[in-house]
Amino acid sequence: SAHQVSAWVSDITGVSKAAHAGTLDPKVTGVLPIMLASATRIAPVLVDSAKTYIAILELHGDPLTPLDTVISQFETVVFQKPPKKSAVSRQLRTREVYDLCLLDRNADQALLSISCESGTYIRKLCHDIGLAAGCGAHMGELRRVSTSCFDDSELVSTAQLTDAAVWRDEAKTEHLERIIDPAEIALAPLPGVTIAPSAAESVATGAPVYAPGVMTADKDAQTAGQTDLLVCYTPSGTAVCLGRRVGSFDSDRGEVVQLERVLI
Repeated sequence: SAHQVSAWVSDITGVSKAAHAGTLDPKVTGVLPIMLASATRIAPVLVDSAKTYIAILELHGDPLTPLDTVISQFETVVFQKPPKKSAVSRQLRTREVYDLCLLDRNADQALLSISCESGTYIRKLCHDIGLAAGCGAHMGELRRVSTSCFDDSELVSTAQLTDAAVWRDEAKTEHLERIIDPAEIALAPLPGVTIAPSAAESVATGAPVYAPGVMTADKDAQTAGQTDLLVCYTPSGTAVCLGRRVGSFDSDRGEVVQLERVLI
């Protein structure tokens, strides 16, 4: 399980605090970002980020409607109820499927690429596609190929991590440094604001960001809505906090970023 993987990474690295971004069922493979130490504070960013999967759809018969036509109908906001064994309340909810492609097909199987909102149940999606096709279907194999900016080209096995930890014990840290990314890599897709060192010191004690402390704000930050997360950085590029824009960065005074989470 994802919890077990987090525990393994914690034991291997010797870091007591570890968290994972999302879950993977025991028979599902692929990307599972693990955060260590203070980087666990950014867990909500990765947990809530978009995911991409490759799934095998096992067809129970011949579709009554062309499969590609059926699949295109699910590239939208879908209604889902968590499965009976889910850890969350079984309330009907919506999730958005951003992109759904039929990659390959044989007589009784279809290979799907699915980019979707966090929390989408792929097993339920496959079931519903089967119902819409008129033949029934279930999910066969599933692989998560990306979470936010991390994809399966960057996967690291626990064996590789163990080897790197052994080299670290021999005072050769470069192997571990190649494996463990700074938290700022995971935050890169979010809008960014650079704040003055004095403002960063205030933020570290829980103060919001005021207009005079803002040095620069990227285009996405300037147009961010009040529900959009953004990241404040020091001039050297260290992430200071997660927050939400509550004022104009062109202002001379007043609060412009309301804190959501301090990262330093």
